[in-house]
Amino acid sequence: MRDLFSSLVGFFMNPAGLIVLGALDSSLVFFLPLGIDVALILVTARDPEWFWAYALAATAGSVAGAGGTYWIGRQAGRGGLGRWFGQSKLDRVQRRVNGKAAAGIALLGLIPPPFPFTLLVLASGAFGVGAWRFLAALGVVRLVRFGAESVLAANYGKQILGWMESTAFEVTVGVLIVVSLTGTAVSGIKAFRAS
Repeated sequence: MRDLFSSLVGFFMNPAGLIVLGALDSSLVFFLPLGIDVALILVTARDPEWFWAYALAATAGSVAGAGGTYWIGRQAGRGGLGRWFGQSKLDRVQRRVNGKAAAGIALLGLIPPPFPFTLLVLASGAFGVGAWRFLAALGVVRLVRFGAESVLAANYGKQILGWMESTAFEVTVGVLIVVSLTGTAVSGIKAFRAS
C-alpha cells in the first residue's frame, strides 16, 4: 500500500505534475477536491526554495484546464448546459454570470472546493463572458491563492513533512483518492449521458 501511495503522490511532486493536476482539477470531468492544493503544499514543503515556481506551475495548469472547460461551455451553449445541469440551476447561474464582469466571476476562483466553480466556468463560456479577460483574471486570482499556499508551505514545511509520515495522512489521502475516483466516474457517466 505504501509503495502504491508513494508512486501516486510522487507523480505529481514536480512542476510538470502540478501543471497536469491543475489542469485536471479545473476540468469538467475529473473530480479532485483539494487535489492541487494538497500537492502544491507537499511539493513546496519538500523543496521550499522553489515555492514560486510551484505556484506558477499550479496556476498555469489551472488556467489551462479552466480554458478547456470554458471552451466546452462556449460550444455547448445554453441548451447543452440546460440538459446537463437542469434549467432551474442554470437559470440561477445565468443571473449571477450575466450580472457580473469577468473579473468578478474569476474572483470566485479563490474559494476552495466544494464551491462549484466548474459550473461557473462552463456558464461563463455558454453565456459569452469575455474569454481573455476571464482567463487573465482567473490567472491572477489563482496565482494569489497558490502563491499564499506555497509561501505558507515553505515556512511550515518541516511540520507538514512530519505529518506526511503518519498513518493519519495515508488514510486521509486514501479516502481522498477513493472520493476522487468515485466523483470522476460519476462525472464521466454524466458527461457521456448528456452528450
